[in-house]
Amino acid sequence: MKIEIIELSHRTDLLCDGITYFWKCWGNDSNYKFYKDCIENSLDNKNSLPKFYLALIGNEIVGSYALLTNDIISRQDLMPWFACLFVNEEHRNKGIARQLIQHGLVESYKKGFERLYLSTHLNTFYENQGWKHIANGYHIDDSEIKIYEKSTRIVFEPKMKDKSH
Repeated sequence: MKIEIIELSHRTDLLCDGITYFWKCWGNDSNYKFYKDCIENSLDNKNSLPKFYLALIGNEIVGSYALLTNDIISRQDLMPWFACLFVNEEHRNKGIARQLIQHGLVESYKKGFERLYLSTHLNTFYENQGWKHIANGYHIDDSEIKIYEKSTRIVFEPKMKDKSH
């Protein structure tokens, strides 16, 4: 099973399905326009953020994540934010979430960011993947949430050349 991860701005043929997917995963009955407006305004390639990504198996959307300038919490001084990570239930525990996280780190690095941040209540999941708790932040309703960071520096080991002739 091959996973393809695409930036939605590069596959506008999936725009309507992508908007609906993000909204169904993260939205509610009263905020479809919020997701639609946010995603439609992320398509301009002159801005590095925000960007929305889909994981595909064939033509089926099986997961998502986004890189955002703000995760709608009090720490407006941090960015980019890794957000909207979701994998369809029938595709969980197959490494897709890890692939999406790794893809987000690489994309952030390519966009010139040294660190990537996220806010979550799923502490153990991210800590097991090397994310470091750095602070707590607050939602607009004053509820507290943990903030994590991870370096985006990618280390490529040079391939050893065979010196035997």
